[in-house]
Amino acid sequence: MVSGNAHNPRVSSDSQSPVPDGIFPIAGDESQNSQGTSEKEEVAAQDTTSLESVQSEGNNGPTFLYRLGKLLTWTPRRCRYDPDSPPKFNLALNLLFALATTFTVANLYYVQPILFKIADTFNVSFERASSVATLLQAGYACGLLLLCPLGDIFRRRHYILVLVAFTATLWLALCLTSRFEAFAAVSFICGMTTVTPQLMLPLVGDLAPAHRRATSLSLVVSGLSLGMLVARLLSGVIANFTDWRNIYWFAFGAQWCIFVLLFFFMPDYPSKNPGGLNWFQMMWSILHMFFTEPLLVQACLINFIMSSIFTSFWTTLSFLLSSPPFEYSSLVIGLFALIGIFIICWGPVYSRYIIDKIQPLYSCLLGISIEIVGVAIGTFIGTFTVAGPVIEALVIDLGNQACNIANRTAINDINPKARNRVNTCYMLAAFTGQLTGTSVGNRLYATGGWKASGSCSIGFLGLALLAPAQPTPAVAEEGHGARPVDASEINETPQI
Repeated sequence: MVSGNAHNPRVSSDSQSPVPDGIFPIAGDESQNSQGTSEKEEVAAQDTTSLESVQSEGNNGPTFLYRLGKLLTWTPRRCRYDPDSPPKFNLALNLLFALATTFTVANLYYVQPILFKIADTFNVSFERASSVATLLQAGYACGLLLLCPLGDIFRRRHYILVLVAFTATLWLALCLTSRFEAFAAVSFICGMTTVTPQLMLPLVGDLAPAHRRATSLSLVVSGLSLGMLVARLLSGVIANFTDWRNIYWFAFGAQWCIFVLLFFFMPDYPSKNPGGLNWFQMMWSILHMFFTEPLLVQACLINFIMSSIFTSFWTTLSFLLSSPPFEYSSLVIGLFALIGIFIICWGPVYSRYIIDKIQPLYSCLLGISIEIVGVAIGTFIGTFTVAGPVIEALVIDLGNQACNIANRTAINDINPKARNRVNTCYMLAAFTGQLTGTSVGNRLYATGGWKASGSCSIGFLGLALLAPAQPTPAVAEEGHGARPVDASEINETPQI
């Protein structure tokens, strides 16, 4: 019997060539095929033969890593990119991206409630054990700067799947290792490759129709916030009743479940830059954006301020609630994080009926104004009634999420071919703000107490109000932060 591959000359030629086409094929590679083949047929042929070439390699063929790379980049037929009929962005796909964001960003926060148990297991000081949380965040920051911009070059499906698979595989070491040094080093690497959420957000910005972009982004941002909450909650509960390693085994299984879901349901999309960019060009373009894109600078300034206020509040809150007149236990203090569940549910509603209807920066002004009122109330009544911190927690979460979604909507169309680099700039501002808020908030609380740190937050919010007070040149010219709604998008793309 003659194999079906014998009638496919392309499969035959691929199987004889030991040189791989690349782990992350980018759009435009099909142009090297014969001129008689249409773009649709070329893309389909490339995707169809990827797995077949893996199965047909002999013992003298490519290495195991090459075979693994080809397997990871193989695309099921239902997910292959068809230029004549691009995949539709619908609610189910939006929820899949939000779910993937939830259980990947959770990797950064499982460790926080169990640091004392890690210290006991590895027989190290609590101060040394706490370095694991720092290394996870430091790795995440490095991944934002070094890995996220590559999303503007590689095909996003292949890139995301490889990152998820690599992180999930390496996570096994965290479940098994008995050496603290290895645990800390692997934590840094896992933090660095846990950047899937920051690749999902620009992708949603690419795919969502303009009239529903804020709503679509808010679902993924809500998934991001939910991941932080779920990670701390599950980690504390599981570690309280079983061995703390079980939360790492749970994370290991969750990551592979996310990989399977993305593998079978995430559509393939072409690269944003088919011609390719080198890494140094990308780094230079990130720096260049800070001087040439006023709308991005505006959004980064607001993000810096809001992030600093957010971390200052949650850092000093534990000091306030553990002191007289409250003297709450760490368990009760930890339950304050559950306040964020309401805000997670409220975010998509606010986005649909406010941000999608008016100019994003005006939505941001509304969020900042509400937050000023809440922070003022919490600052001046929080020293004698618990209602103060509760109100402030609600309003800070609300204002922070409103500004975050509005800013992401506004900056989405700064450069459609560089959305991952734009997102890198935006997130670097957030990390800088978190570091500033932690440092300044702790110092002010130590010297002047709760009212001193709260008054500083009110002053910062006043500065945030000034940032969007004058429209940037881009906003003044267009009249809005996002691109106009295209009629074809409304007709062709299902509403969410």
